[in-house]
Order: sequence, then structure tokens, then C-alpha cells
Amino acid sequence: MPELEVKDLRVDFRTQAGVLQAVRGICFSLQPGRTLALVGESGSGKSVTGRAIMGLLQANANTAGQVLFDGQDLLRLSEAEFCPIRGKKIAMVFQDPMSSLNPIVRVGRQITEVIPLPRKQARQKALQLLGEVGIRDPERCFRQYPFELSGGMRQRIVIAIALASDPQILICDEPTTALDVTIQSQILALLNRLKTQRKLSVLFITNDFGVVANMADAIAVMYAGKIVEYGTAEEIFYDPRHPYTWALLSAMPDLHTSGRLYAIGGTPPNMVHPPVGDAFAQRNPQALQIDFQQEPPPFFLSDTHWAATWLLHPNAPKAEMPEILCRRLEKGGHYGS
Repeated sequence: MPELEVKDLRVDFRTQAGVLQAVRGICFSLQPGRTLALVGESGSGKSVTGRAIMGLLQANANTAGQVLFDGQDLLRLSEAEFCPIRGKKIAMVFQDPMSSLNPIVRVGRQITEVIPLPRKQARQKALQLLGEVGIRDPERCFRQYPFELSGGMRQRIVIAIALASDPQILICDEPTTALDVTIQSQILALLNRLKTQRKLSVLFITNDFGVVANMADAIAVMYAGKIVEYGTAEEIFYDPRHPYTWALLSAMPDLHTSGRLYAIGGTPPNMVHPPVGDAFAQRNPQALQIDFQQEPPPFFLSDTHWAATWLLHPNAPKAEMPEILCRRLEKGGHYGS
């Protein structure tokens, strides 16, 4: 049984330019103890999806569909009904730790204030959490202010706060984007270890395929507010079928990359006026005429793998993935940062 199930989720924002369709009818499920990665360019609707699950959307947002957790539809809960869930059963780690931490409040106080225990016990649990997330001197860190710490240490503290209430689900919204490669690798290893130790279900949001290579059990590729391809990590990395997935993977460097990287032409569409048909058609050099007229349905390649592209229709001409990706897959694939 899924830990979390999203059904036909839609999120619109009322703006001065019109109604912006940020998320357009996506469906997925998060299985217990597994990691699902939402991958796509900025503006594809990934972070909005995470915030919709957490009930953290702006006042100008409208939602439709269902987000099912513990037998409840989270989209239908009042703020009072959501409080026992947000931060307690479902926690979130944001991209910039300094936007989550108060720079003039000591680290210890920021952790203990979310632990519903007497002061002495809360302090002990906070020190335990700091050690669990890899802080070498928890006692010292407990007394420090966030501005005294490095970016990597601040992100570890944000993770400790997220874990303080022993949540079932952890949503990570690009938690390593602001970190250098070495620290990024450490944080990813930490999240993997915590997932295993605590049996967490993780929704990992990122625009970097290299990050999810060693993190995800399943991957949903998002573009223009829709999931365009879904599969296990192995299926997406070694048998990608959507032209947008091809483009993202081709644009990712690896240890054997030489010469110029593949670049995705054009820009994402204006979602105040979403395009007719396949939203990626304008940027897809292999687009068919029907792509500009009709939105493609999902074509199933296996029980766990599907892609929404007319190129998978039985009558479609054979499409070739970019040469750089073909060469990489012929060599067995080399992914990960």
C-alpha cells in the first residue's frame, strides 16, 4: 500500500497576467521505504508539487485532485487539521538552509522547540539528532548560531530539525543545490543512510539527474506541469523513451564526456498560455505534426515504465536518441556525481 498517493493533482496561480497552470493533472505514488525523484527544469512544477503536498502554497493558489495520506485527502484539510501532519508525519527539507533557520537564534533552541518533550529530554534528543546527521561536536554546535556554520553544516541542521518528530515521509526540495560537489555527496550519502535506518519514504525534488543516480528507486520526469515519463531508476537511465528525458540525460556530463555537451534548444513554455498538444514539441527536433495538435497519452513499456510521447505510437516513425546518449549507453552508462 502506498505511503502517499497523488491523483490528478492540479495547481493554478492567479496572477496579473492570467491564470498560471503550474501543475496539470499529475499522478504518482510513494511506496514505503522508497525514494521517488521528481526531475525537471526550473518551472516544471516540481517544487509546487512538494509544497502542495505540505499545504504550503501561496494564497493565490487553487488546487484540485487528491493527495491521499493515512486515509485523508490533504488538499481538503483545514489548517488546524493539517497541523498534526505537517512537520510531524510529513517533513520537508528546503533548498536554502538559511531561509529555514533563524540566524539570531542558537541551533539548539531551533531544534528543541519542535521536540514535544521536557527541556532536559529535548536537549538530549537534539544532541542525538546532531550526531545522527554527522555533526562531529554536537555540544558545541548546539550552542552556536547558524551564521557561524558552513553551508553543509546548516543543511545537516535543517535535516535534523526535519527528523525531530520522527516523520514517515521526508520531502527534499533540491537540498544540495547550494552546496559544492564534495559536501553535496556527503549530504546525499547522509540522506540515503537515514532513509535506511529510519525506514523513511523520500520524495526527492531536483533538476540534476546526476544527483538522483545514486538516490532514487523510481523517477518521474516533469515538464510544463506534467509527468512525461515515469519508471524505475534503471529504466529511466538505461532505457529512456521520452525526447525530453533524452535531452536531460544528454546534457549531463560524466567522467567520459569530451567536447561540447548537448544543449536543449528554446525555453520552457509560458504556462499562462500553455501550448496545444505536446508541451515539449517546440523544443523537440523530432516532433511530429500530431505533437502540435494533440496531447499524447501515456504509452506503457512495462508495468513500471511509461512515457507520454507520440513517438511511441505503433504508426510513428523510428526516432533516434542523441548521439552522445547512444554512445554512453553503449558503454554501459556512467551516471552519478
